[in-house]
Amino acid sequence: MNNYEVKIDVSEIYELLGSFMVHITKKWLPNLDIGAEWSAQAEASMPPEMRKRFAEAAEWPFVDFDALYALVIEREADEDIPLFLDRLLSEPAEHLLELVSAQLPLLTKEDMYRIQRDYTPLLKTWYTYYFKNIRDSILPLIEEDAAEKRELLLKMDASALVEYASGGLVVETPLDLKTVILFPTVHNRPMNTYCFYQNVLLIQYPIDAPEPDEDEPPTVLLRMTRALAVPDRLKLLRYVADHPRSLLEMERDLGQPAEALKHHMVLLRTAGLLRTHIGEQSNEKFSIRPDGASELQMFLESYLRL
Repeated sequence: MNNYEVKIDVSEIYELLGSFMVHITKKWLPNLDIGAEWSAQAEASMPPEMRKRFAEAAEWPFVDFDALYALVIEREADEDIPLFLDRLLSEPAEHLLELVSAQLPLLTKEDMYRIQRDYTPLLKTWYTYYFKNIRDSILPLIEEDAAEKRELLLKMDASALVEYASGGLVVETPLDLKTVILFPTVHNRPMNTYCFYQNVLLIQYPIDAPEPDEDEPPTVLLRMTRALAVPDRLKLLRYVADHPRSLLEMERDLGQPAEALKHHMVLLRTAGLLRTHIGEQSNEKFSIRPDGASELQMFLESYLRL
């Protein structure tokens, strides 16, 4: 029985921040459906001084994005990107800190001032030179997906919806968790990420995008077959088939370094073949996702027209 509430949230501001985060950090770029080239192309038209600032931002603390996402959660009703960024720049850091202090109690006024000062100009540049140009094609997709998930929430158990939407995130409930917020994104597809706050778990999940050409192999099928093409990944799936395992257990029993295992798990997770069990912060275990095997058969038979 769940003791948390699930909310489906949707905003173009999430998409702006998610695309910006991927571009700045270069995390997951090789694994995204959108490809890796879009990132360099998006920055190509920007002034040289801003490109330099973007490169510098790659060295800033990754946890800064926790604060930025918390500010998106606390945005004003119907606030669009320009209004959000203007408010982020103009409001006193003390007031912004008040908005998120309950969820980020260790965040200081100095941290908030630095985030406000350093990130807002870059987000404005990202919006002006890139996101504004693709906004109208993105917004209907995330709004449609959010509406679909809200309908499913009326029919499905909350934990089942979380796992379905995220392609394998299983919330092993911490005692103080009160709310799980799901929000859809396009740029990060098929990745999902999550962030624990004080009483809130924020999960970014990839939208269910339509396939462009029925004669081409479905993207989902390609992800699955690529993930299963390496024997070490098949062995990993067999190892976690009995019960959830931690990364330390995998290192010990499979004799592979952590970095290699993490690479394998990213590909298996994005293929929908691996579950990630999340409980207390930074406590992850992994198990096989039984639906993945049946989905592989379904997609393969459908494409081959068997």
